[in-house]
Amino acid sequence: MRIGVLAIQGDVREHLGHTERAGAEAVPVRRAQDLAKTDGLIIPGGESTTIGMLMAEYRVIDAVLERTGDGHYPIYGTCAGLILMAKNVIGPSPARLGLMDIDTSRNAYGRQIASFEVALDIEVLGPEPFPAVFIRAPKIERLGADVTPLAWYRGGVVMAESGPFLVSSFHPEMSSDIRIHQYFVEKVKRVTRVAGAS
Repeated sequence: MRIGVLAIQGDVREHLGHTERAGAEAVPVRRAQDLAKTDGLIIPGGESTTIGMLMAEYRVIDAVLERTGDGHYPIYGTCAGLILMAKNVIGPSPARLGLMDIDTSRNAYGRQIASFEVALDIEVLGPEPFPAVFIRAPKIERLGADVTPLAWYRGGVVMAESGPFLVSSFHPEMSSDIRIHQYFVEKVKRVTRVAGAS
């Protein structure tokens, strides 16, 4: 099981470490050709406009869209990664993948100086609350019919999934808790098994 971490910006090292601890091999992805030997991809936080621009320049967007065409390539987008995964972005819109039927607004939970941590109840992770770190976090404003909400904060959805795709407004790599990475690794395993069977 080999999971790529987009290594253009953000907490790449932390995502690589959490993914390894969750039981998968983790590799940095910088160019389109780096995707070839991966079974899934994590898109970290950062500045979504810059990440989207560089993904387009390095042809990573085209490569990801090609990989996801058969529905068997899982992706987890955190913070800026959520914006890049969203079908619609309210306000200025970066180059993005648009793979998940959600609308999102950028920096909805305040500027970087207003960063905070909150314990979230996430049923799919078990009874223990998850320590979620919000930094210039986007907000999910609308969910498509095929999108399942997984976590809420102040009445808004901050984690969701749809088929092979997973997104969160917060940064799970900034805590020592690896349960979300474990959840994603298990998703990759399931999707890979289905792909192998078909």
